[in-house]
Amino acid sequence: MTISRRPSAKPLLFISPSLGDVSGGRAMLTHLHKGVLGDLLGEDVTYLPLDGRDVRGFRRLTGYIDGVSPAGIAHALEAIDRHKTKTVWLDGSNLGRLAQVLRQRRPNLRIITFCHNVEARFFLGALRRSPGARAAGVLMANYVAERLSMRHSSEIITLSSRDSAGLKRLYGRSADHILPMALTDQLDVPPAPIQNRDIAPLLFVGGSFYANRAGIEWFAREVAPRINTPTQVVGQGMDDMRDTLERVKNVQVLGAVDRLAPLYNEARLVIAPIFDGSGMKTKVAEALMFGKHVAGTAEAFSGYAADVVASNSLCNTADNFVAAVKAPAPPAYDPAMRALYERDHSPEATRRRLALILGIDQTSSA
Repeated sequence: MTISRRPSAKPLLFISPSLGDVSGGRAMLTHLHKGVLGDLLGEDVTYLPLDGRDVRGFRRLTGYIDGVSPAGIAHALEAIDRHKTKTVWLDGSNLGRLAQVLRQRRPNLRIITFCHNVEARFFLGALRRSPGARAAGVLMANYVAERLSMRHSSEIITLSSRDSAGLKRLYGRSADHILPMALTDQLDVPPAPIQNRDIAPLLFVGGSFYANRAGIEWFAREVAPRINTPTQVVGQGMDDMRDTLERVKNVQVLGAVDRLAPLYNEARLVIAPIFDGSGMKTKVAEALMFGKHVAGTAEAFSGYAADVVASNSLCNTADNFVAAVKAPAPPAYDPAMRALYERDHSPEATRRRLALILGIDQTSSA
């Protein structure tokens, strides 16, 4: 998608429910965007956290979710006036109720909504996985909020063209800009070569959300018994799957860990058996950052460039995964994989794209 020059975004107010959180792919991306915008705009950007714990019950079904509350809206309006804000960055399409009020009260405001997912599609998948009244309510609330975002935002940013098309199908509006998944660089130095790559483990990294749980359950059931290579499962909240997954002798659940780098360095291959979801999968960009090869499904690679898919292993069946694991081991650190991260998924790549979106001349200081 071609990005045209825009009027200056200064001053900008960054509003997010995730400013106090540093765990999970969504929060990591929020903090990267926060840092890059601060670098680009300097003192012309301010940050407003949302905390809507006072909203309960039926009102949540009308779009008061993820920190959006009457008090939070009042704080946002006050901050806009105090800082003479021209642009508001809303960190999530689930903040649509806030977008609606800002559009009504400050009609000349430039409202940019960044979509971490197509939220209605994401929570539809969660409902299918675990049907129930609560899951249905969460889906309804996010649909209402997301619809308001599409109606009242000046510009929409998605992670991928797939998400843009999904918004078009649901709400009749596609994205104005594409801003792919990115991660703060965690690679200090390339790791030393591992002597015996043939016994190195497979690595699955992902938090305990429905598509990760379903994917690793499938892998443990359909693939792990057919290979000798051990599989390590890492992620917040995955500990409660230990009894289920470790029934397969070569699967080990590590759960949350303090440092991922040593596990990536030692892994033979990163696996991403994900069959549902929205947005882009953080684990693929993270693997590229560490110079690792990935065996993943079409869903796992959704939003990534064609050469990322071509240089890794696209696996949509158990046979595909078995073949990828039994193939000769790729390098422990592949500079070509690292180059793909630097090109598309690094802070610098995000900086370049955001400067164009916001109309910032990078030849001059912010």
